[in-house]
Amino acid sequence: MKNRMFAASALALSTLSLGACAENYAAEGALGGGALGAATAAITGGDIATYALAGAAAGGLAGYFVDRDDDCDGYNDNRYLDDDCFGTRGYPVDPRY
Repeated sequence: MKNRMFAASALALSTLSLGACAENYAAEGALGGGALGAATAAITGGDIATYALAGAAAGGLAGYFVDRDDDCDGYNDNRYLDDDCFGTRGYPVDPRY
C-alpha cells in the first residue's frame, strides 16, 4: 500500500512541472485529472489505470472550456470571434446583447 501511495504522489508532483509547459488548459486539466484519478485509486485500492483515464478525460474536458486569458484572441480556425473581442477596436459589437 505504501508503494502505491508513493507512486501516486510522485505522479502528482511530476504533472505539476509538466503542466507549466502545456499550451492550453486542456492538457493541464488532463494531466491534473489523471494524477488525481491515480491518487484516488491508490487510496481506495481501485484500478489505477481506469481511475487515471477517467480523471484525465474529465480534466481535459473541463480544461478545454476554460479561456486561457481574458484578452482578445481574434478569430479561431472556424471563423468564430473570441468573446473577449466584441466591442473592442476593429471588431463588431456583440450581437447577442
